[in-house]
Amino acid sequence: MKSDVEELMPRLLPVESGAGAEDLDLNGPPRNPREYLRQVQLEASLCPEVVVAQIDPKKLKKKQTINASVAGCHAAPEGFSPSLSWQRHQVGNFSDVRQSITKNRIHWSSHTLDDNVLMPQLTDEEGWMKFCLGETVYLGTSSCNTDAEPEPALDYSKVGFPPFLTIVSRLNQSTVLMVLEILICWFEEHEFVPQLGRWLYALLACLEKPLLPEAHSSIRQLARRCAQLRSTLESQEDEKLPALNLLICLVARYFEQGDLADQTE
Repeated sequence: MKSDVEELMPRLLPVESGAGAEDLDLNGPPRNPREYLRQVQLEASLCPEVVVAQIDPKKLKKKQTINASVAGCHAAPEGFSPSLSWQRHQVGNFSDVRQSITKNRIHWSSHTLDDNVLMPQLTDEEGWMKFCLGETVYLGTSSCNTDAEPEPALDYSKVGFPPFLTIVSRLNQSTVLMVLEILICWFEEHEFVPQLGRWLYALLACLEKPLLPEAHSSIRQLARRCAQLRSTLESQEDEKLPALNLLICLVARYFEQGDLADQTE
C-alpha cells in the first residue's frame, strides 16, 4: 500500500527494490543510474517526516515584525492645526529640497568629511543616537534645548552633528531607513528637541518613493507621536508646535497618508 507522501508525489522514475539496497555506500559516488536512484531513495527514507528548526531568539533582528497600524492621529486642539495653504506651501518647499538633494547627491558625497565626523556602523543604535542628538541630549546630562546656550567651542559630539548635505548624501536607503527608525523609537520615549527635528526632516527628504512597508509603518508612527505630543501643548506659542505640525503635514500630505492629515475647512 502506498504511503500518503507517495499518493501526493507519485514516482516519475520507477526504482526496483533490489536485495542489495542495504549494501549501498552513501558516502561513495553511484556507479550507475539505478544505483544513483536507489541511493537517493535510501537517503530520503532516512530523513525525518517532521523537522523542527532550532532558532536562537537572541540572534533575531530586534525589529523583524512590522506593525503597520491604521490608527489615525490625535485631533489637534482648536487653533493648533495649520491652515491648508500653509500645508501646501510646506509640501512645495519639501519637494524642492528633495529634488535638490537628488540632483546634487554625487557632488556633495564626493566632498571630504572633517576628521571629527566618524559615522557609526549601520546597526549601532546607540552610536547613531549620539551622532544625531549629541551626548548631552542622549545621556540627559543637561537641558534638552542645547541651542539656547551654545558652548564657546562647539563640540558636535556633545550637541550632535547637524544633517549636513555632505553627511546625508552618503547614506544609502538602508541606512536612511535604519536611522529614521532609531530616532523615531527614541522619540516615542522622549520629548521633542531641535536636533531630532532637523534629522527627521533630512531623513524624510532622503526617503525614496514608493515607500517600503517598514518605511510606511515608521513615518505613520512618527506622525502619531507628533500629534500625541501636540495635543499636550498648553500654548499656541510653544516653539515645538511648528515643527510638530510640519512633520505631520509631510507624512500626511507628501507621503500620502491622508488619514493622518489635519482636517481643515
